Parts: sequence; C-alpha cells; structure tokens
Amino acid sequence: MKFYSLNNQNIRVSFKDAVIAGIAPDKGLYFPESITPLPSAFFENIEELSNHEIAFKAIHQFVSDDIPDEDLKEIIANTLDFDFPVVDIEENIATLELFHGPTMAFKDVGARFMANCLGYFSQGERQDVTVLVATSGDTGGAVANGFLGVDGVKVVILYPSGKVSEIQEKQLTTLGQNIEAMEVDGVFDDCQRMVKTAFLDSEITDHKKLTSANSINVARWLPQLFYFLFAYKQAKSKGKELVFSVPSGNFGNICAGMMAQKLGMPVKHFVASTNVNDVVPKFMENGIYEPMASIATISNAMDVGDPSNFIRIRHLHKDDLETLQQHLASYAFSDEATNATMKEVYSKTGYVMDPHGAVGYLGLKEYQKSNPDTYGIFLETAHPVKFLDVVEDTLGLSPEIPPQIMKVMDKEKKSVSIATYDELKEFLLND
Repeated sequence: MKFYSLNNQNIRVSFKDAVIAGIAPDKGLYFPESITPLPSAFFENIEELSNHEIAFKAIHQFVSDDIPDEDLKEIIANTLDFDFPVVDIEENIATLELFHGPTMAFKDVGARFMANCLGYFSQGERQDVTVLVATSGDTGGAVANGFLGVDGVKVVILYPSGKVSEIQEKQLTTLGQNIEAMEVDGVFDDCQRMVKTAFLDSEITDHKKLTSANSINVARWLPQLFYFLFAYKQAKSKGKELVFSVPSGNFGNICAGMMAQKLGMPVKHFVASTNVNDVVPKFMENGIYEPMASIATISNAMDVGDPSNFIRIRHLHKDDLETLQQHLASYAFSDEATNATMKEVYSKTGYVMDPHGAVGYLGLKEYQKSNPDTYGIFLETAHPVKFLDVVEDTLGLSPEIPPQIMKVMDKEKKSVSIATYDELKEFLLND
C-alpha cells in the first residue's frame, strides 16, 4: 500500500518511506491510499481473538508490503505486552485504561510500534536515523522509552520548559544513551514548529536522515487504533450503542479511533473532549478553523493550539462539516470543571482520574445528555500519578507511585536549554 500527502495526492510513498520521512516534502501528513473494511465475521467473533491477533489483522493491510507477516507479529508482540482494561465507573459509563505500559501513558503503544518498525527498517543501513519529536507531556517519555538503545536510531526530544509535570520531565530527561532532551523556552506549539521547520531545512536533511515520532508519523498514529478494538471486544456484550470520548490535544488518538470505525468497528459516535484550547469545538460549531496560541492548563498534554491530526479527521470525512458532525461531537472544559469532576467522581465511586481522563468524562456526560441510551467509554490516557500535584491538590491524596515511575524519580535530569530554531539547528548539525 502507498501513502499519499494530504497536500498533494500525487506524492505517494511506501509505508517504510513514510515512516522514515515522517512528513511529506510538501509539509503534508501521509495518509493511506485505501482503507479496506475488515470482514463482518472479524467483529462478530472478536471475543475469540487475542489482542495480538486483533492488532495483526487490523494493521496488516497498511504495512504488509514492507514488513513480512512473521516480523509484523514479532513487532506486535514487542509492542503489546500489557493490559488495556475497560473499567466500569457508573451505569453506562466506563473508562479504557491506557496507562499500564512502561511509561504509564497511551503513547506507549504508538512509540513502541514505531521504534520496532524503525529498528526493523534500519537493519543493514549505514546512516543513523535521527528521531526529532516535540512533546507536550507524555509523548517524550513514551518515545524515549520505546527507542532507548535501538541500534541506528538517535532521539532528540523538544519540550516546553516548565509546562510538563515533574514526572513527565524525569521520564524524558534521565535515560541518556541515544536520547537527548532539549528544554525549549516557549510552549508546545513552538516546539512543534521547530520540528516541522527542521524537516524542511535542506542544510540539515542533506546531512542527516530525520524522522518524527509525533503522531504525524503514520507508525505512531495508526497502531493507536488497536486499543479501540480491544475496548469494543470488552464492551460488545453490553448490547448498547457505543460512544468513545477521547481527551484530545493533537487529535491523533481520536483519529485512530475513527480509522477503527472505517475498518468496520460498530460505534455510534466519537466525542473530542478538550480543555480551553478549543480550536476544534469552535470549528465543529461554525466550520471555521482558527489556530490559536496554546493556553496552559492542568491537562497539559492537551495544550495544543493547532492540532496537526485534525486535517486527517477532516480528510476521512471528505472535508465536509455536515458529514463530520454525524460522527463527531466536540466540547471544551475549564480547569475548574475538570477539578470539580475529579472530586465528584472520586467521592461517588472512589475512582481516581487524571485531569485528562476527567475532561474525557465531562465530554461523555455532555454527549449522553441527549443520547442517554448509550454505553460510553472515556479514555484514561495516563496514570494519575503522572500529574501528582494536580491529584494531590484536588483530591487531597497521594496515589501510590508505581515501580515504572519510581525508577526515574531519583535520576539526574539532563537537558539542553534552547530558545530559538537556530539553536536547534546548530545542535543537529554538530551532533
């Protein structure tokens, strides 16, 4: 299968080349040339399949030209060695916990899948690949962990200074080896802008093979559809129409869910739940896309003012607002509402949500006001301990720190401080 640029469909490359390039030469995001629905029997009998079998069947058509079946099965096995439980919270509301991986965030799936793909593609290559990635929080730790020690791959992570949690910062600045952290004086959008500029800078790309591990990269984005299928497998017996509410920042996660829908997964609706960075909720109301300067919130991984993957969502729905509204609702919520919801759910059920999950819960509740007879699943995208200050301040309790987090807490932070693109460029050219 070929992947084309969303800016120019005449630019077509293989999965391998799309992964290694990260972004098309015309700045466009890559998109698969076709999406063939899985047979109805796949969904009718999904309870009989293991997670590895589900993932293999779901991703196969997109990667099989470049990765043989046995190697793909090994990549999936290396990616999916933890659980994805759907946990009932209250009547008709459950959460899909995506924090049982090594860095306790949903991005472990995409980062590990991409790292394994790049490791496979780099076998026998003479030139190292440099993975350049911007993070608003969890991407950095997941990418650092996924790529740590991968032969032939160097990783440079840009993150906004003072705008990620202490634990998130520790996860991306303490590993060493082939991982380099760059602390940017700015916001996430500044980091993302620097990354995109570097990809189009021939003075860098003439000397280095660059790729991105943000969700703009097809190998980071596509495997996220796996856990929507895992959730469907667990929720199917409920016998109700299914709704997913996804805390959304760069919109790669919810776009992957919509890809699962295109593969035939029965789902009534998707809800994109955001914090006050409300570019998409406004677009869904008036059809006007107006990027904004991102605003810092307690759900910092969603502090994105120009979400890259929303163009893929629009493309999936033929860039027609009416068609998109049939499949997607989007609501924005304040920090005050997020805090109040964390308290309310904990007092009623004993369940501790992280602030991103709380935003997902709020979006689901809003949708169910007019669609009460649905079974809703909101995504818990990170373990609450990763936002320890927020959880402690809001709930007055300290979650037990899991071993995955304990092992980085006492390590020394190492980062390079930069404020401009020229400083990043100098670093890359001299690295």
